[in-house]
Amino acid sequence: MIIAKAPLRVSFAGGGTDLKEFYHAEPGSVTSTAIDKYVYIAIHKYFHNKLLLKYSQTEIVDSVEEVKNTRIKECLRLVGISKGIEITVISDIPAGTGVGSSSTFTVALLHALHAYKGEHVSAERLAQEASHIEIEILKEPIGKQDQYISAYGGLNFIEFMPDDRVVVTPLICKKETLAKLNDGLLMFYVGGERPASSILTEQKEKTEDKRETLRRMKKLSEEIRDSLTAGDMDRFGIALHQGWMEKKQVTGKISNSIVDEYYDKGIAAGAKGGKLIGAGGGGFLVFYCDRDKKDKVRLALNLKEVNINLDPQGSRVVYVGD
Repeated sequence: MIIAKAPLRVSFAGGGTDLKEFYHAEPGSVTSTAIDKYVYIAIHKYFHNKLLLKYSQTEIVDSVEEVKNTRIKECLRLVGISKGIEITVISDIPAGTGVGSSSTFTVALLHALHAYKGEHVSAERLAQEASHIEIEILKEPIGKQDQYISAYGGLNFIEFMPDDRVVVTPLICKKETLAKLNDGLLMFYVGGERPASSILTEQKEKTEDKRETLRRMKKLSEEIRDSLTAGDMDRFGIALHQGWMEKKQVTGKISNSIVDEYYDKGIAAGAKGGKLIGAGGGGFLVFYCDRDKKDKVRLALNLKEVNINLDPQGSRVVYVGD
């Protein structure tokens, strides 16, 4: 048996500049972190010479060509496994909530499948293969940040180059800064689980019209990077807030009256900044605030909270056995 897990993520700024419609013309960048919430993939030899797949649905099929889940099908094809295994998927957080679960699932599955075949793979290869499957083969209207942060883990400044190179630079921060960031992040569920595809499709179509907005969002990813490396958490909070204000300008589907109301309540209660993570429309609001304001923010929102911590590691195999 092989068990692999890959971390979900919180992106602070720059989302949208990881779409090829933006970075093929000029470099894009995001600043984001892996968190201690995961997608787990367990793979075991199946007694029958078939494929048994357990995710939100269950499939028992004779060959990879019959698999309905397109991500699983393409991962099996890429790695070269056609039958004879059982795959089980478990996630700490539901899909469609903005934490990068679809790409994290792809990264974790590829890692587990390679390990099942006895193959060691680097974070770079995992991220490249996951991006290739999702963007080039499945034609999903998504960017590359989720695959890279899940594969690499940690707190990173990630650049997307016109020649399709991706440069991952870990942020070098003081221990006190990382402790303040870890302690000051609050994540609340506002509801509205949804696939990101419809919002991202519109965002891709509007890339040219919104290029100046996206450039400002890229600048804010650099501002967040610089504020964290300098240990200036007030500056970080301001940049986080500005990034959310810019992101809402990209398409009207990113926010709504319910999200705006909760966001305003969080800021009024003392949060220094925040944003809705992911493509938009629902999912999780993340805030940054000082320790003495956290309970006030919690009380003001009265939403389901998910405790999160920074995760310095990316996708990894956590169990190998018979």
